Amino acid sequence: MYISKRSLLLVAAVVWAFASGILITKGATWVFGMADQPLVRLGVSVLIGIVFYRFLFIRISNKHILRIRNLKAERPSALSFFDMKGYIMMSSMIMLGVVLRNLDFINKDHLYTFYIGMGIPLLISSIRFCQAWLSYSPANIR
Repeated sequence: MYISKRSLLLVAAVVWAFASGILITKGATWVFGMADQPLVRLGVSVLIGIVFYRFLFIRISNKHILRIRNLKAERPSALSFFDMKGYIMMSSMIMLGVVLRNLDFINKDHLYTFYIGMGIPLLISSIRFCQAWLSYSPANIR
């Protein structure tokens, strides 16, 4: 399926929001249902999320927004919201999360606190994709 670049920005926003929702829901369910000091853990999660967004995810989301805007095809594949490196990174992060959750290698309180912390920058990045979608104009491509 081929879609406009503007629609591809919306697809990216939805995918990143979906991933964020999964992580935040899994983390919050554990933190508020099982963990000691849930408000402290939530505060730590927010801090982790802001740091990850500020130092990593802002660059990643900017890179993907610019890449989508500058795609040569006017109607790229709906799956081209990531490049190959992005798909590899996403797959690796999913596999690492599953392995860590199933091997009891890390205390679940810490793991699920980190899940929320990773969900936050994904959610903020999703909002950035929405902003790029709303402001998209073929004339403002760099």
